[in-house]
Amino acid sequence: MNDTAQQDRVLIFDTTLRDGEQSPGATMTHDEKLEIAGMLDEMGVDIIEAGFPIASEGDFRAVSEIAKNAKNSRICGLARANFADIDRCWEAVKHAEKNRIHTFIGTSELHRAIPNLTMDEMADKIHETVSHARNLCENVQWSPMDATRTEWDYLCRVIEIAIKAGATTINIPDTVGYTAPVESADLIKRLIETVPGADEVIFATHCHNDLGMATANSLAAVEGGARQIECTINGLGERAGNTALEEVVMALKVRNDIMPWQTGIDTRKLMQISRRVATVSGFPVQFNKAIVGKNAFAHESGIHQDGMLKNKETFEIMRPEDVGLSGTSLPLGKHSGRAALRDKLEHLGFEVGDNQLKDVFVRFKDLADRKKEVLDDDLIALMRVGGDDENDALKLVSMKVVCGTGGQAEATVEMEIDGKDISATAFGDGPVDATFKAIRDLHPNQARLQLYQVHAVTEGMDAQATVSVRVEEDGMVVTGQSADTDTVVSSAKAYINALNRLVVRRAKMGEGVDAKEISYRDVT
Repeated sequence: MNDTAQQDRVLIFDTTLRDGEQSPGATMTHDEKLEIAGMLDEMGVDIIEAGFPIASEGDFRAVSEIAKNAKNSRICGLARANFADIDRCWEAVKHAEKNRIHTFIGTSELHRAIPNLTMDEMADKIHETVSHARNLCENVQWSPMDATRTEWDYLCRVIEIAIKAGATTINIPDTVGYTAPVESADLIKRLIETVPGADEVIFATHCHNDLGMATANSLAAVEGGARQIECTINGLGERAGNTALEEVVMALKVRNDIMPWQTGIDTRKLMQISRRVATVSGFPVQFNKAIVGKNAFAHESGIHQDGMLKNKETFEIMRPEDVGLSGTSLPLGKHSGRAALRDKLEHLGFEVGDNQLKDVFVRFKDLADRKKEVLDDDLIALMRVGGDDENDALKLVSMKVVCGTGGQAEATVEMEIDGKDISATAFGDGPVDATFKAIRDLHPNQARLQLYQVHAVTEGMDAQATVSVRVEEDGMVVTGQSADTDTVVSSAKAYINALNRLVVRRAKMGEGVDAKEISYRDVT
């Protein structure tokens, strides 16, 4: 067997720059292709399929330059089963220290009908084109496209022809993603056992993800004897994509107990190249994608977060550092528990006792019910603003605001004042003005609004808004602050917070005491 096909070694053939770029809309620029190729080369990919040289002048130039710059990887180009394609491919890849020509033809009944070739005519074409490629390059890969739907006897026949013509790698594509894992393993195993000369070449697998089984089919093929996996970064490719490189290499790394094969991939670079490919291709990585998705190492459930804080192996089968991340993420949301909240607050510099944690946790849960994810800045605002004091004379119970073009805004506010629930409706020039007027109707006062300021704590449609107000009444100046995902609600709470401080400050003033002599610290 070829030295590179050792039983414990699986070659990684990356086709991001060829099959991956065929994803509609994923076209990359010349410089982007060179950048990605450099990252693949540095990461330890064995073979880089750099493009389809005859497809365009741009593709030819990209493959040629990638071939010239490669330091470690074998550089491969794709060619159809004709001399012109193969010659153009060789002209592009010949500059590489290690090169390969990959030629293919569709062998299933459906695909034979496209060029209208009989089985014998196609067999002759395979012999001629593989021989021509081998005369140019000592490393030739041949693929019977749609192999998994090709008649068994004919598939064995054409593979034997390709081997005799000089192919060094035989790739078995599941072109339409139709195969199941048990079939994938059995097909490779039977071919190696049946086809003369099969023990002298490397068998490869190229699986598409139409039924979501590409990675499983690729790993099953390795179980059956394949020693090369064709894949792409982030699973890019035609239709539903291909086997994802990051999935197969981490599966082999993590489950080495049942899949005792090695790759030469530096997995610590997986996250870096995944994100870069997502950027240049315009195909964002889904949040819950295995290995490289945003949520792959994120835990929101309270039970999971508590377990992670005690022992990371409780809910993680691999280390984030192994794929290039700095660590685990414990995003806070409505499913999070007290342990995760306390841990996050401590990381943000807030030391909280048990009683304070109970109060913060209630407000955190209320916020989490209205936001998809509670961010660090949300928590900082929550801690700085504080919650309603149980002893506050004025409390917001509920509110409803109607506003828009063509008329005044209307606000209905219900408050608890000295233990009694009362409500009022008022109109104003906008939702905040109407709300403040309704509050003044419920709690008459002469306080003059000196400052009204809104600050978005976080970004996005569900951003939390912090509102600060400063009011003055009879020489007393106080401020109020509140944070909420609803700016008008936050405004109402901030205004009521300020009025409560006025109430406290009045109570602290004795007969004949100047309001300006009462420290602000006394009422905060």
